[in-house]
Amino acid sequence: MQEGLRTSPAISASAPGRICLFGEHQDYLGLPVIAAAVNLRIGVTATPRSDALFAIEMPDTNESAILDPSTDQTYTRPRDYLRSCVNVLRRQGVRWPQGYGVAIRSGIPINAGVSSSSAMVVMWLRFLLEAADPASRLLFTADDLMRWGFEAEVSEFGEPGGMMDHACAALGGLLHIDTRSPFHAQHLSASLSGFVLGHSLEPKATLETLSDVRQDVHDGIARMHELKPLFDLATTPLSEVEGIFKFFHPGPARRLRANLLNRNITQEALIALEEEDSIKLGHLLTLHHAQLRDGLNLSTPKLSG
Repeated sequence: MQEGLRTSPAISASAPGRICLFGEHQDYLGLPVIAAAVNLRIGVTATPRSDALFAIEMPDTNESAILDPSTDQTYTRPRDYLRSCVNVLRRQGVRWPQGYGVAIRSGIPINAGVSSSSAMVVMWLRFLLEAADPASRLLFTADDLMRWGFEAEVSEFGEPGGMMDHACAALGGLLHIDTRSPFHAQHLSASLSGFVLGHSLEPKATLETLSDVRQDVHDGIARMHELKPLFDLATTPLSEVEGIFKFFHPGPARRLRANLLNRNITQEALIALEEEDSIKLGHLLTLHHAQLRDGLNLSTPKLSG
């Protein structure tokens, strides 16, 4: 073993995928979201090596990588999250003198809308923090993991996402998430049962869809401020602006209106969850999906059928 390397135990870490119940495509607008972790996880097992490198195998995707965490990482492809996590923690002063042989396996379907990438990012951050040299190891909270995950996946690559996915992967459980900076997630005590997460096997065009929807909504907000300067996305009643949408282009009008409706539905859903009113909750889920389908164009015939 090279001088200076320590003998370390094997390490394992994991994180769950998530489902958004209410507020889909609202977290990047600073609007509240209700989401929950699911019982599908991605995990890593790591054993010490005789050098200071991370040798990573990902049999689910038939990929592998060798990382030298002693230096700042150069990204070799878009969404190079294994390396971006190293860079995010290096900026916090974390260091890794011990190498590991790493195997990453996942039970979360990829590109299916259940946040496999964010779960991987949070899982990898957990491993990196556990594997860090004791002299540089950080005391961290689940909120820290959430914020570092957002930084590594969204901020680092300028992607059009929000904080919801990282909150669910880091904190678990059923969450009401305030997505305005500095972000806050509150665990809800409601007991959810009878939910079945289906996989349509239709791929989700994550980045393209997010970008299109986000651009239309931001265009709509800008137009609304021109016509109603005191408009507030979080608080202005829909009834006050309903008549103004006739002065919009169709896409921004439809999508901004859908966000206002889903904002209201999310507020009602929080009350229904607190009261454990399952009948009202089911009705609100149907209304929410209708806006995703008709207002934001985020559904498919297979999902809606």
